[in-house]
Amino acid sequence: MTGERIFNLERCYNIRDAELTRKDDYLPEREFEEPLTIGPAKGTVLSKEDFEKELDEYYELRGWDKTTGRPTKAKLEELGLADVAETLIKLGLIQ
Repeated sequence: MTGERIFNLERCYNIRDAELTRKDDYLPEREFEEPLTIGPAKGTVLSKEDFEKELDEYYELRGWDKTTGRPTKAKLEELGLADVAETLIKLGLIQ
């Protein structure tokens, strides 16, 4: 749980200081254009649709809002970071 608290707190700092959103959790365009060169998926190209779906799943597993990519108030409270949640709410960065 300590690692999860640290990871979420780091995310919150980035949200507060850089107003990080889902659009910042994106791969370079070439990742959607160039085929993989090694491994079992060699020759395939990652589609933007598949990436978006996987990003939704990642956010859901983290307890983050799928639209914004930001931790939810409930998740921060679960981790004992209610004060951080309140700060981000006051700044209008989470709901």
